[in-house]
Amino acid sequence: MTRTLDALDDRLAAADADAYCIEAGSDDSNQLYLSGFDAPDPFLTAYTGEELAVLVSGLEYGRARKESHADTVARLSTYDYADRADEEGRATALAGVYADFLADLGVESALVPERFPVGIADGLREAGIAVEVDRDDVVESVRATKTDEELEAVRRATDANEAAMAAAEDLIAAADVADDGTLVIEEDGEETPLTSERVKEEIEVTLLRHGCALDETIVACGADAADPHDRGSGPLEAGESVIVDIFPREKASKYHSDMTRTFAKGGASDTVAEWFELTEEALSAALEAVEPGATGAEVHAAACDVYEEAGHPTLRSDPDTETGFIHSTGHGVGLDVHERPGLNPRGEELEPGQVITVEPGLYDPEVGGVRIEDIVIVTEDGYENLTADYPVELVVE
Repeated sequence: MTRTLDALDDRLAAADADAYCIEAGSDDSNQLYLSGFDAPDPFLTAYTGEELAVLVSGLEYGRARKESHADTVARLSTYDYADRADEEGRATALAGVYADFLADLGVESALVPERFPVGIADGLREAGIAVEVDRDDVVESVRATKTDEELEAVRRATDANEAAMAAAEDLIAAADVADDGTLVIEEDGEETPLTSERVKEEIEVTLLRHGCALDETIVACGADAADPHDRGSGPLEAGESVIVDIFPREKASKYHSDMTRTFAKGGASDTVAEWFELTEEALSAALEAVEPGATGAEVHAAACDVYEEAGHPTLRSDPDTETGFIHSTGHGVGLDVHERPGLNPRGEELEPGQVITVEPGLYDPEVGGVRIEDIVIVTEDGYENLTADYPVELVVE
């Protein structure tokens, strides 16, 4: 992926640091972004502004040379790590190897993220390398604004997401209502309950066929849907709201999408129907507020205004409420499914190229839950809704 690191260069200059260093595996999205290398075990990346260098194990050395963004790739054995570990212990040896590696790069001072291992930081300091913590998380800030290549990856993940959502919706729509009010489907000539787990299976299989995967997803019905992050379980019920929230990651690029729809099979209660209409209104109001220069706080306020005017509590009107609108309006999406910028009371200014979700909702265990989530790109003059063509409809038949 192409990257723009000007802001990182500026941060290094402001801190008067020789390098920005990350010690982590590629499950740390800042590491993956900066190094361009997908490896499960921790390794050291050092960016000086003039050079990007990585220090990896011998196992990963060949692949790092081929796949990473690094100008320089070194391996632990060059610095006699194994012998030093036998003599000094692994932790001490690793910090010493890192210090020698940085010294070879001419690095005497390093800026590191807050999640940098404290033991490694102490070891570097003992070896004479100054270590300062980057409390602004500049790499995540850089990641928030996507290049065209990154945006295309999000688009592909969104196409897969829509296919998975359609598969889930079709499965719910095809279900019949049993005498006890649960949904049932016919498979292999037998009538079986339609469960949250079965819908999730359909979602996951569809995503795999589209080059995406996910660790988990949300298919939550009834009272389960009243908890925004309840994954859902068990049989789905007719007449109850079913929140389907899918947040896949494209396997090739590692970029995410995120989308939510709420369905009801066999009709919906008057309250759920009213909530759905109100949430559509909140979604529209929040989307209208999205433009460069607007803040995430202003977008969040637009959604809160709709709910509060209709008499529903929000965390803005009642920070202790457990019902109503009980989460932020959205978040950034990229290598992480939740990243900057945030659409919340502290949300910063939006910039073109950022990818955000807009996802208002209402929740009460006595009723269930309703949430609608679109994913949009902030553009030069507003936004592009990547999920605009996917219908927003409550009742499926």
